[in-house]
Amino acid sequence: MPGPWAAGPAGRELFWRLIDLCERTEIDSLWFSERLSSPLPVLEPMIAMAAVAARTRRLKFGPSVLVAPFRSPVLAARELAMLDYLSGGRALPAVGIGVEQEREFRAAGVPFKERGRRTDEAITIMRRCWAEDEVTHDGEFWKLERVTVLPKPVQQPMPLWIGGNSDAAMRRAGRLGDGWIPSFIAPAEFRVGVEKTCAYAALARREVPGDHFGVLVNFWLDDDPARAHATAAPFVPRGRVDEGTLAACTAFGPPALLTERLEEYVAGGASKFVVRPMGPSERMLEQLERLAAEVIPPFHRR
Repeated sequence: MPGPWAAGPAGRELFWRLIDLCERTEIDSLWFSERLSSPLPVLEPMIAMAAVAARTRRLKFGPSVLVAPFRSPVLAARELAMLDYLSGGRALPAVGIGVEQEREFRAAGVPFKERGRRTDEAITIMRRCWAEDEVTHDGEFWKLERVTVLPKPVQQPMPLWIGGNSDAAMRRAGRLGDGWIPSFIAPAEFRVGVEKTCAYAALARREVPGDHFGVLVNFWLDDDPARAHATAAPFVPRGRVDEGTLAACTAFGPPALLTERLEEYVAGGASKFVVRPMGPSERMLEQLERLAAEVIPPFHRR
């Protein structure tokens, strides 16, 4: 996942260089976060993923994560299906309820208190649109009559991962999703979350595949840990977690530290990682080059 983004024309050129770097290196997928409103530049994920699909032949891509309540589920299902179709099955959709910013939901015309229920209903509708020829649905928020989404995704069934750290997100992943991908979560809590998600799936007479648990990890590579922390500090979101959790779920230091952190998550059940460089945008590509050369290969050889 790209780190803090550059504003103006520099960001546009950086975008294409980022895609090309990921396509030619050991990096296997590119992920984009979503914010409806942000004081800093944030790439719109649907358009960014379409650009990745057109520019590449190998690289997979996904949102980390789409805020499901912001969109009509039929429109979201159609857009994601088209991305998967045009890319030959390289889309990795993931959804969540969004951050605790009520003003973004007001801007989207969505009551903040409805975001969880809307997400659950949207997931059901999207999955049906990808799998069924016609969808008729009479729900709390959406009424559909013989709706058809074509072309269908190449991937059948189309996977849908669920983001979020809360117990509600784990329950949602177990009942409705194909995977769970939280962020800002310590390895010990991640292990508990995997166990809870599997338990919720069992209660729903479902199973989340064992290799469908992932996590987002923020990093900055520097052989001097103090310098890595100093570089990353201005870019780390404040107020998301306490300092102890932040230290346990990030890796600011040499490549060996990031490898060690990822191994801690592997021990807790993770097999997929979205890693994000936390530092100035003008150094993002050098960080990803080093990530691809010094951290990723041993994991891909397993």
